[in-house]
Amino acid sequence: MRFHRARKALIPLATAAILGVTLAGCSSGGTPPASTTPKEDLSGVTLNVAADWSGAEQANFEKVLAQFSSETGAKVNYTSYGSNVATTLNTKIAGGDPPDVAVIPQPGLLKSLAQAGNLIPLSADTLATVKKYYSQDWIDLGSVDGKTYGVWFKGSNKSTVWYNTKVYQNAGADVPKTWDDFVAALQKVSDSGVPGLSIGADVGWPLTDWFENIYLRTAGAAKYDQLTNHEIPWTDPSVIDALTILSKLWSNSALIEPGGAQRTFGDSVTEVFGNPPKAGTVYEGDFVAGNITSQTKSVIGTDAKFYDFPSINGSDPAVVGGGNAAIQLKDNKGAAALMSYLAGPEAATIWVKLGGFTSPNNGVDVSNYPDDTSRQIADALVNAKTFRFDMSDQAPSAFGGTSGSGEWKILLDFYQNPTNIQGTAKALEAAATADYGK
Repeated sequence: MRFHRARKALIPLATAAILGVTLAGCSSGGTPPASTTPKEDLSGVTLNVAADWSGAEQANFEKVLAQFSSETGAKVNYTSYGSNVATTLNTKIAGGDPPDVAVIPQPGLLKSLAQAGNLIPLSADTLATVKKYYSQDWIDLGSVDGKTYGVWFKGSNKSTVWYNTKVYQNAGADVPKTWDDFVAALQKVSDSGVPGLSIGADVGWPLTDWFENIYLRTAGAAKYDQLTNHEIPWTDPSVIDALTILSKLWSNSALIEPGGAQRTFGDSVTEVFGNPPKAGTVYEGDFVAGNITSQTKSVIGTDAKFYDFPSINGSDPAVVGGGNAAIQLKDNKGAAALMSYLAGPEAATIWVKLGGFTSPNNGVDVSNYPDDTSRQIADALVNAKTFRFDMSDQAPSAFGGTSGSGEWKILLDFYQNPTNIQGTAKALEAAATADYGK
């Protein structure tokens, strides 16, 4: 299903709310969170839960669900929708067989589902839990027309660049602060005999994160908001500037490991942290840590570290963030109980301890983060002078969240032919005009 909506119906997020999103998961406190699992017996209840997580993330989330099952007696079946969350979920809804609960990464999708009448608002008890443990900004991100539908179970810092410390040391490459230093570091790594950068872009979504980080630093927060809401065209000079920077990087075959258009994101992580490493650097969000831990023998904080996405033209520290919101699609007591469980700190703490996870829940004790690196990730998100939620996740799903179409496909085409800057901008504008409905 494609989404054609007017801008005002798309994402009614106040700029102040986006600026003020905080990672409440960095609260302090010396006691573990009290259980928020419902006390009622759910024996005999079967729930179907879906999300986009697979691999290590799926395994960790299934441990969260297993604890819910242990404490309530409910049976929970998990299905991964992979990269096609919007398409698959809407197909299930149209067929009359949606999951009881889904966890989705796109505020735009949440809002369209709510506006179509496909979501169940949070119960009064769950809403009270959310208000207790979440900042108002995260509540606003899960609300539509005065009703709250989403529990932002997972947050993410998508402005982290991960590197193999041994590769960098061998190459004599320093941790960069600026974009020019970043390119220079990649060159040093490549000169040492290992490609500087591995990219996994087979379905396109990692490329949207590249664009957003560069655009936020070159165009600024105000234009970022305007482009997010399609108030300026994708042919705007600010977009051309960002695409030009990407073009120079992606067209430099001396720095980038070949095959990125066919490589998965997970495989790009393995390329950098496997034995032997086949590249020195991989860009993506804090969830890279989970892939490193599950797919390689590298140790976070020793073999594998990250630095903040570099400053461009003197830009202040900035973070593009994301998250995954739990939503309820079936009106039954089991689904409502699971939503209540996911809203509390107990559920989030299970995954926090496993690594590769950052929680917006302020009931999660910072001491539960397993290492200095995960605390560094959280600190970077909290203290960023500029924060913006992932642009493509706020867009209509047909434009910003669907494999094989919209921004994903167009940027993947651009990655494979990075000289076509003007053509890429025009293609993005044409797709945005169709999918935003203006």
